[in-house]
Amino acid sequence: MAAPSNDQPNGITIADPLPPHSLFDTILVLDFGSQYTHLITRRLRELNIYSEMLPCTQKLTDLDFKPKGIILSGGPYSVYASDAPHVDPNVFELGVPVLGICYGLQEIAWHHGKDVVAGEKREYGHAELNIHANGSEVSRLFQGLPNNTDVWMSHGDKLGRMPEDFQTIATSPNSPHAGIAHEKKQIYGIQFHPEVTHTPRGVEVIKNFAAGICGAKQDWTMEAFKDKEVARIRKLVGEKAQVIGAVSGGVDSTVAAKLMQEAVGARFHAVMVDNGVLRKNEAKQVKETLTRGLGVNLTVVDASDRFLDRLQGVADPEKKRIIIGNTFIEIFEEEAKRIAKEAESTPHAGPVEWFLQGTLYPDVIESISFRGPSQTIKTHHNVGGLPEKMKLKLIEPLRELFKDEVRAMGREMGIPPDLVGRHPFPGPGLAIRILGDVTREKVRVVQEADLIFIEEIRKAGVYDEISQAFAALSGDRAVGVVGDQRLHGYLVFLRAVRTTDFMTATAYEFPAGVLARIVNRIGNEVEGVARVLYEVTSKPPSTIEFE
Repeated sequence: MAAPSNDQPNGITIADPLPPHSLFDTILVLDFGSQYTHLITRRLRELNIYSEMLPCTQKLTDLDFKPKGIILSGGPYSVYASDAPHVDPNVFELGVPVLGICYGLQEIAWHHGKDVVAGEKREYGHAELNIHANGSEVSRLFQGLPNNTDVWMSHGDKLGRMPEDFQTIATSPNSPHAGIAHEKKQIYGIQFHPEVTHTPRGVEVIKNFAAGICGAKQDWTMEAFKDKEVARIRKLVGEKAQVIGAVSGGVDSTVAAKLMQEAVGARFHAVMVDNGVLRKNEAKQVKETLTRGLGVNLTVVDASDRFLDRLQGVADPEKKRIIIGNTFIEIFEEEAKRIAKEAESTPHAGPVEWFLQGTLYPDVIESISFRGPSQTIKTHHNVGGLPEKMKLKLIEPLRELFKDEVRAMGREMGIPPDLVGRHPFPGPGLAIRILGDVTREKVRVVQEADLIFIEEIRKAGVYDEISQAFAALSGDRAVGVVGDQRLHGYLVFLRAVRTTDFMTATAYEFPAGVLARIVNRIGNEVEGVARVLYEVTSKPPSTIEFE
């Protein structure tokens, strides 16, 4: 589809910058509320096929692009229930291949005859898929897969009978129609979940559909996206306008800043606010990396005293977040006004019009999911209200990317590996790793303990095996002995987890001797520490952070 255009006052018509779904072959995933839906999109991206997710209620007439194919996700509903969600019927009239997964298969059958019933037995867990050949040929959906393939099932309903003009292309012990196909219309349904790792060869099924049947090009790479995104940013921002953005030193804000710097150069003004609860030497290291290493126009504002004074005596974690968030906005506004004033006095400089934000695709998915946003476990520290308050236009160059794609983008742009692979760090920083009130003394203890922890993890060569690792400080004290003296000192918690999506996580099992060295160093080198404990609770029931 053609992109819309804007008529400029001088009569020149400039095409609006194109989004990725207009530049890359796109598989559209329609979400029926399955916990696995985002994995379908991830698997497609891993195959270098661009994919976007929208709620199952999406009206196709409202789309500004035509997908190469459509995948209907699983879901927790029964299609015959009165309140069950149903897809826009135009999905089956668009003339592109359709694949229904689990509930999606039942939605296909419901649309083509409404013969779906409750099964006598639920089928949950591993199952053996028996692939059928119609005549001498196996369906293109299962090409290359052996018969009796191991798959993962999770369903209670089943087809009462085969829809008209469909054929059975696979069965399982409890699913006589585990795979169905209307080969002429290129509509396929499977009862199992190919997107989960429990289906070992599931990615092959997704590839057979997207690349083989839909003909989607496998050209979604960070190199290709970077070049197109830089061009898009230049069109959006224009030749004179200034852009401001907050950076933290984490991989997301660093990649976004570098991308913006490549697009508009010194017209991008990065601001880092030192809130006093960063990791040890964090502000200094970030400035060194971004300015000298990556050429980003960065200002570091040391506001540590203002933050720490306002946090004094505050123990409630939500209040800490609010104080840090509000203070950040206050300081960032001050810097934005300063930058705008300087721009006004600079010949040929344009006004500050844009605000850079490092939104990622999981944030977008959360907001557009058919189920709606999940329950708030804790308030996330962000500056979402800042652009509206400051009357700036929002620019989000990473909003189509998953975290692993952001890291790949960083490597593509030459950002150092230790920064690209850096563990996440919360917006409120060490304030939520200090249980109870925040003091300068407690910040010192956590900073020093955390530095030792990370140093030893890197020395042991296991940093990249761990998804997130950090030190935290208990609000309680414990008795210890230092030399011949009794010490009523701090309790330091160490936390290291492995996870693929940060929705669930398990404690990392350290090689022999590593924890002992870490504990010994912290006890000897960090003044005031009486005990060091390693926290091993999984998520759930715990969260990764302590507050």
